[in-house]
Amino acid sequence: MKVCTDSCLLGAYAAVNSAWTILDIGTGTGLLSLMVAQRSEAHITAIEIDAQAARQARENIVHSPWADRIEVIPISLQAFAIENQEQYDVILCNPPFYQRSYKSPDEARNVAMHSHELSFAEIIQFCSASLTEKGLLYMLLPPHESKHFEQLAKEKNLYVQEKLLIFTKVAGKHIRTIQSFGPTPAANPPEKMLCIHYSDNTYTSEFIQLLKDYYLIF
Repeated sequence: MKVCTDSCLLGAYAAVNSAWTILDIGTGTGLLSLMVAQRSEAHITAIEIDAQAARQARENIVHSPWADRIEVIPISLQAFAIENQEQYDVILCNPPFYQRSYKSPDEARNVAMHSHELSFAEIIQFCSASLTEKGLLYMLLPPHESKHFEQLAKEKNLYVQEKLLIFTKVAGKHIRTIQSFGPTPAANPPEKMLCIHYSDNTYTSEFIQLLKDYYLIF
């Protein structure tokens, strides 16, 4: 599971400027942690269930200017929850979401892309107990799964604060939703749209503005 547009959007969108503690659930190659480290002074804990991915994340982070603020732990969220004593200003998660799709022959990819290793209920239970009073959980999911997650979160007193609906292109398909959740209900949480491409497949000005500090091609 290498760098993808989904994770880049989540890493660039999350508001982390004032955060002092950040948790990256399922860090993979360490991309999200490295992105948010550039826009904050926070200490970042990055957990990853796959040992090989965790090693790669450590290697990437060690060779970055932010190595002293990012800790990679090869552990599942379930095991981490048992020992964790920290409260987080921001939690980032691009979780397994292909709950009904066929599995790949590649077991590592299955763990990364299927929810049998990490349920929405487990994410919600952990985050409801581990966010600071004004902390935010940022989730990136496909549209159907995002609605399901929102319903489950509300039942555990985690409420949507804002949404970003991501489309392939102008007048294209709605492919992902980024939602932020907090412990306090928000009146009329804002809902915005972001299209990745124009009809001619060039990047939109909104996409360029969001990713310009990270994409070298702009």
